[in-house]
Amino acid sequence: MKNHSFDTRRYILSGIVLLILAVFTLQLLSLQADNDSYKDKADSNAFYEKTIYPARGLMYDRDGKLLVYNKPSYDIMFVPRELKDIDTLALCNTLGITIDDFKERVKRVKDRRLNPGYSPYTEQELMTQLSAEEYAAFQEKLFLYPGLHVRKRSIRQYSYNAAGVLFGDIGEVSQKKIDSDPYYQRGDYIGTQGIEASYEEALRGRKGTEILLRDAHGRIQGNYRDGELDTLAIRGKDLTLSIDIELQQLGERLMKNKIGSIVAIEPATGEILCMVSSPTYDPSLLTGRERGKNHKELSKDKRKPLLNRAIMGTYPPGSTFKTSQAATFMQEGIIDCNTSFPCQGGFVLNNFRLGCHAHSSPISLKPAIATSCNAYFCWGLHRMFGSSKYSGGTKEAMNKWRDYMVSMGFGYKLGVDLPGEVRGMIPNAEFYTKHYGNYWRAVTVISIAIGQGEVTLTPLQIANLCATIANRGTFITPHIVKGIEGEELDTTYTTPRKTMVDARIYEDIAEGMRLAVTNGTCRAANLPDIEVCGKTGTAQNKGKDHSAFMGFAPMHDPKIAIAVYVENGGFGATYGVPIGALMMEQYLNDSLSDESAKKAKEMENRVIYYGTAER
Repeated sequence: MKNHSFDTRRYILSGIVLLILAVFTLQLLSLQADNDSYKDKADSNAFYEKTIYPARGLMYDRDGKLLVYNKPSYDIMFVPRELKDIDTLALCNTLGITIDDFKERVKRVKDRRLNPGYSPYTEQELMTQLSAEEYAAFQEKLFLYPGLHVRKRSIRQYSYNAAGVLFGDIGEVSQKKIDSDPYYQRGDYIGTQGIEASYEEALRGRKGTEILLRDAHGRIQGNYRDGELDTLAIRGKDLTLSIDIELQQLGERLMKNKIGSIVAIEPATGEILCMVSSPTYDPSLLTGRERGKNHKELSKDKRKPLLNRAIMGTYPPGSTFKTSQAATFMQEGIIDCNTSFPCQGGFVLNNFRLGCHAHSSPISLKPAIATSCNAYFCWGLHRMFGSSKYSGGTKEAMNKWRDYMVSMGFGYKLGVDLPGEVRGMIPNAEFYTKHYGNYWRAVTVISIAIGQGEVTLTPLQIANLCATIANRGTFITPHIVKGIEGEELDTTYTTPRKTMVDARIYEDIAEGMRLAVTNGTCRAANLPDIEVCGKTGTAQNKGKDHSAFMGFAPMHDPKIAIAVYVENGGFGATYGVPIGALMMEQYLNDSLSDESAKKAKEMENRVIYYGTAER
């Protein structure tokens, strides 16, 4: 009698086996046909894509002087499986390294935690960035070391020992960047700071590839299809910077042994003519095999030479800020040019006093700018915050004041084409309410009228304020790159931005700044045959005051607007004014007179130690 139960179980088991086979078959087909990652792995066993690195774009100054270029560099590569039966001692002597160093390098290469994807059949880095001289010495003996070969790269070189913090530097790409951008692979270089970082995509160019065949063991067998699919590397794009390298060099000399910044802008274009951050460093220190060591030493320097103080340093602007207050009070109808306020040795209200230096009293707007009267601008802020035109009282007036400051480029990043810019500080009503409750009033915050208190700006923002006055109420976002080879600049750097203040008001402020040079606190900035407008600043500090100056020239056809900020330099007229005057003379006349050259040398030799100026 036939056992139907057994037949049924057999059919079921056969069906299950067939179903499992079908699932595995479909999965295999899917992996082969649809999953690129498995296909890529299969291809990688047969092909090796050798990267051809492009030359990085060059940098020129605004007059076409070559600033940054490339120098050949060579990496020694090796295939671990082929590195045998060589005279290791002789190799180390040739390379100028010890046996222990050689062993440590090979050990790091084989550590898969440090070198993911390591294979003994593919090339690895043994030593990088050999100079042409080192390469020549090694090349003569290369035949003695099978398994070693040379990969040509390039490193940055600099025509001038200047502008290191502007140029930035090149470093090995991080794993995080490799994971986020498929362009990069381990061992690639990338701009890490300054212009090199901001314009990395333009400067880096496009890699080429050479597709090579290899066998099952990873050994290279030759070019695939005779190089038919190889691609050429495309060099990076050259940059024309807006800086005048001679002006930059002068600024760095004048700021020698001082801490601070100089920023100069061409008002009509927003192009940065120089950006000095002091102390600075020789950009060539961050190239070659000593880069890591030198970078570590610079990082440990307490004076912070790697910090670009022009855009990363925030300071009380001091009396340079009074020009923005004058513009705000006049636009709001709080004062006009003929409005006078008393100065009783300063601003005095009930039991409150904020001091000032000796000058005539009462005083009107333009002489107040020229003599840098503290009382005048304190009275202006007091009158604005107490004005009945603001239905919301002091808080509404405070926020209206804040809106004016923001329109002038304060309180937020300006948007310069350099990494690391900070915003500075412009307080609003909510800020003070949080700190003082609802009981604060104008006298509580009166020091903001003279650029003290909670107000902080970057030197770039102070220079931009000066450029705005020079333009009579507009500015273009400051930028360091004037042109990119084959490209147009982003409209951010070509479109004017207008403040909330009318042009006629800025004309009055410019006249007050001109009076400061002819008969006020900026007399040392009075240049022959050039109408200079200026404003000093002496910013209070826990130690000795900071010395500040901003100015532009010529008055009616401005070519340069400049801000100078010297930490612990004392009065604005002590360091800020003479440095600013020398910089303007250099740029407008293309040279310094003999007398000015002597003054420049004297300024170069002046040293500031821990807040005490010493000659």
